[in-house]
Amino acid sequence: MPRTPGLAGESELSPLDSRYVSVQALPWKPTPTPGIDMKILMEDPESGLLTALFRWQPGTELPLHQHVEIEQTYVLEGSIVDDEGEVRKGDYVWRPRGNRHIARSVEGALVLSFFLKPNMFLTGELAGKELK
Repeated sequence: MPRTPGLAGESELSPLDSRYVSVQALPWKPTPTPGIDMKILMEDPESGLLTALFRWQPGTELPLHQHVEIEQTYVLEGSIVDDEGEVRKGDYVWRPRGNRHIARSVEGALVLSFFLKPNMFLTGELAGKELK
């Protein structure tokens, strides 16, 4: 069932109730990639659906990965770049299923991302693992 980890009172809501999330109150959590932290706004562990804020520190690189399903990202601050282009503050990028790339943030970034399924990492210690 979809949920927001750490949402106060969520256990008291019915499955059809709206969830109002104080994003500022949610904690930043580390991801397996050093320099990238996240706030999970909504996740459905059964399907892999995820909506999250990601905070990239300057100089961070996300290793080669494949998008198992469509990924969408809106940049709130900074920028993210790869071999196909750069997405900057106020811009949006979506990637089709099967897209592979290494993402970097030279100046750091704050992004809102939507995943239908977790990424599959192709290199490094995360190779073969499905992670956000």
